[in-house]
Amino acid sequence: MTENEARTTLLNENILDNSVTFAPRYNESDDVIVHFVSHKKINNKFKVGGVLDNEQKNNWKAWLYLAPVLVLIAIFLIYPLINTIAISFMSNYNYVTGSYDGFTLDNFGAILGLSEINGVRDNRLLDYGFANTFIITFVTVPLSLIIALLISVLLNSLKWLQKVYQIVFFLPYVTNTIAIGMVFSVLFDRQGVINYIFGSDITWIYGADRWVAMVPLCLYIIWGSLPFKILILLSGLQGVDKQYYQAAKIDSTPKWRVLLRITVPALSPQILYLMVTSFIGAFKEYSSIVGLFNGPGTSTGSYNMYTIVYYIYDNLNTNTSLAAAAAVVLFVIILLFTFLQLWISKKRVYY
Repeated sequence: MTENEARTTLLNENILDNSVTFAPRYNESDDVIVHFVSHKKINNKFKVGGVLDNEQKNNWKAWLYLAPVLVLIAIFLIYPLINTIAISFMSNYNYVTGSYDGFTLDNFGAILGLSEINGVRDNRLLDYGFANTFIITFVTVPLSLIIALLISVLLNSLKWLQKVYQIVFFLPYVTNTIAIGMVFSVLFDRQGVINYIFGSDITWIYGADRWVAMVPLCLYIIWGSLPFKILILLSGLQGVDKQYYQAAKIDSTPKWRVLLRITVPALSPQILYLMVTSFIGAFKEYSSIVGLFNGPGTSTGSYNMYTIVYYIYDNLNTNTSLAAAAAVVLFVIILLFTFLQLWISKKRVYY
């Protein structure tokens, strides 16, 4: 086929116009001289060899299938987010009537302890909420991931009763959070099992020092978050090519090096997913405080165990503007940490 014959054929099929870059190349074996570098759609429809592009034709079907989910996302995610951001700038917002006295930045100053509310400075979020939330996040997330990885590797190497062990480790995930909190309260009671085993007399829960109470709280959060992480990592391990492990076995590579050089890189997509979701969950920690301490403090009237989300719930009905401002601050923090993890993952994650 000559170049002129190719052009005539393309014009007859309504493909070629002035916008087409035509770079002819000759292939002796196939006797072909036509090669496209770029093209554009003609009359909003694109044909190749007389066949209409069905992907473009059926786009409306894709939007139709997505419509129910998009409507739900708009109602339950996008609208509440925009509404919360708007309320965070409103002065004296009334939760029942929806009335307010104008827009202001004082709500953010108030939650950060920079300004007063009715003559009183509120330092609960600054003194307790931020510190407790960051301690919980940066202690429980790395430890739970490391423990879950080790358990997943051990479970993956088991052949006998592997399914039974998977069910046992997954039980905390389907157990009620408050019920687990009550069990931990009994274990860490002053006359509980932990003090009995170690022969100590430490006050872990009610009446405990703030930093001492962090120990059972972090253990409780780690225990509750392990099952889901184990499930994800175990499924990822079963998809790793066994040739890598066989090559390492032939080279007599130590197990710790196999873990660091083969297993962890192979599981990097799953680890990234768990890191992102775990950080988000840890920043929003609330139910564990209720389950273990039945309130924000280790004693009546204290705020030792206050977190950012607990502050939001505590002010939701009484001072909605402050709750919304705290929610916006939390949203920004989570967003920044998520983008940071995704940025780091570009060099550390292998697909």
